[in-house]
Amino acid sequence: MSTQHLDLETARTIVSGARASGREQGLKPLTVVVLDPGGHIVVAEREDGASIGRVDIARGKAHGALALGMGSRSIMNRAEQQAYFVAAAGAAIGGSLVPVPGGVLIRSGDGDLLGAVGITGDTSDNDETAAVAGIEGAGLVAQPD
Repeated sequence: MSTQHLDLETARTIVSGARASGREQGLKPLTVVVLDPGGHIVVAEREDGASIGRVDIARGKAHGALALGMGSRSIMNRAEQQAYFVAAAGAAIGGSLVPVPGGVLIRSGDGDLLGAVGITGDTSDNDETAAVAGIEGAGLVAQPD
């Protein structure tokens, strides 16, 4: 069993790496939210120029991934096949579920769930790419699907 957990410094490393990836790709201003396994915010950063609803959207991507145990890309795919289920799941968890790419589970090298990252600001695919870069840059395993 892994004793690794998601501490503040690791979460900050994830955010820093995700934002650096966004700058390298020339993305629009990103908002990054890192949640622990219980869905609590560890870090939330909104880059200058990001619109006001982005923290809630990023949190919804990460929270939905934690709540359903899959990255938000998989939730999107499931929504296309089972729209009623995803709508009901969103209602059951208080509406904090955004079923598009950008919500990525964070795992230890042993596969233990450490939390999730949600990113929004550019296209959903680019958001997901930045999330994966941040997680992997912190030496952890990204689970985008």
